[in-house]
Amino acid sequence: MESEIGQRLRNIRTQLGLSQRQLSRQSGVANATISQIEAGKLNPTVGMLKKVLDGVPISLGEFFGDEFEARDRVFFRADELTEIADGGVSFRQVGTNLQNRAIQLLKEQYQPGAGTGKHEITHEGEECGIILSGRLEVVVGEQTAVLTAGDAYYFKSNQPHSFRNSGNQPCELITACTPPTF
Repeated sequence: MESEIGQRLRNIRTQLGLSQRQLSRQSGVANATISQIEAGKLNPTVGMLKKVLDGVPISLGEFFGDEFEARDRVFFRADELTEIADGGVSFRQVGTNLQNRAIQLLKEQYQPGAGTGKHEITHEGEECGIILSGRLEVVVGEQTAVLTAGDAYYFKSNQPHSFRNSGNQPCELITACTPPTF
């Protein structure tokens, strides 16, 4: 998926008429990093990719989603959820085109030691989640907690936040974000 991420990023950037340097300035991510991602030489963390895409701006869901999805679609089979992450983190989104939608619903999985990256995430709106299995370290602003099955979180997502599986088993959770800006 590394080269696919790079190719998608290059396609979106060029469609918008942006140079790598312009995207670098708009996102605050080094030009060399963007170049390596586009060349498939660097597999960005979720946090890093989110930071790059904020410079466009485009959400992770839009980035990984198909071009078109019927707006009135109601049901989604497990194999139809849209994967919007890579590596040790899986974000499986209900639906692909969330433009003009109010909620983003995800089934997330973090492998042991995996997380959103060294850069904290910020975006408009609110988000919440409930842990189904495993352990997840959640950092929101100055607060940190290790959550296990049945535990939950809810916060305004303009606060810097990050997630990391601090356990030795995969962690699964269901999350929601409103509006769908992630």
